[in-house]
Amino acid sequence: MSEPAAKPAKSQSGFGTWIDHHAYSVVSGLGRLLRRPWATALTIGVMAVALALPLGLLLVLGNVARLSGSVQQSQEISVFLAMDTSAERLRALERDIAARADVATVELRTPEQGLEELRTRGGLGDAIDGLGGLDANPLPAVLVVVPAMDDATLAAALGALPEAELVVHDAAWRQRLDAWMRFAARVAWVLAALLGIGALLVVGNTVRLDIQSRREEIAVLQLLGATDGFIRRPFLYQGAWYGLAAGALALGLLALAGLALQAPLAELVAGYGSGFALHGFGLPQSLAVVAGAALLGWLGAGVVTGHYLRQTRPTEA
Repeated sequence: MSEPAAKPAKSQSGFGTWIDHHAYSVVSGLGRLLRRPWATALTIGVMAVALALPLGLLLVLGNVARLSGSVQQSQEISVFLAMDTSAERLRALERDIAARADVATVELRTPEQGLEELRTRGGLGDAIDGLGGLDANPLPAVLVVVPAMDDATLAAALGALPEAELVVHDAAWRQRLDAWMRFAARVAWVLAALLGIGALLVVGNTVRLDIQSRREEIAVLQLLGATDGFIRRPFLYQGAWYGLAAGALALGLLALAGLALQAPLAELVAGYGSGFALHGFGLPQSLAVVAGAALLGWLGAGVVTGHYLRQTRPTEA
């Protein structure tokens, strides 16, 4: 009866030893970084810059997409009508277009409404008053049509109306903007992959130098029968610490860049009457960046350590 009871105790002891060695590896990995502050700062700084560049580009793309979101989502078709179109005909056109199945909404803007919009929103009130209020209103009536779907055939149909003088539809511009956004996003991901590989190589080279300085200790551990996982573990956590610190520093650099751009951007958008402001990474995204950077450091250390252990593993005589 005593033998079955001894097996769980042995298993629990083995698991506790495994946990203890992981905890020791975490602390010892951090200690090695702190014992060489200058070399550690250089490595973390290089990694942080390599990570901050693609992250900053992705952040810029996200803000640009948010800024242009209303433009991208806008599907309005503006139909400028002939000046001699009567008020009755304008109302009839509005009703006929609204009855179409491919039209979501339609709004008639009279010449008087257009002049008042210029006066209030365009900041041309003083100029209009200086011209005597423009007794003869030069503005045409406009039908603002929102399609039920993004279909260019509706714009062609509206342009065929006898009263239509000009049809303005921004679908082509919106498609070009979408294409540029997709291209920029692909560039950002390619840049992230290249610089991520660079950061991985930086960690790998740093860990390699540390392995070379401890090669006699590693050789003794191998002769004593230590497993590769036991030897590799401290270096893996060391690489993870490098990545963790570099990810946090990269976020800090992006935050400083955002603060530096905040004042001139606010002055710029104020001239357009907009309240747009830069948005950084939220808490979930920031945690994902730091975790990804730590994983990158872990992988870099793992590749270098695994290669070294395969080359130096003792062979039986």
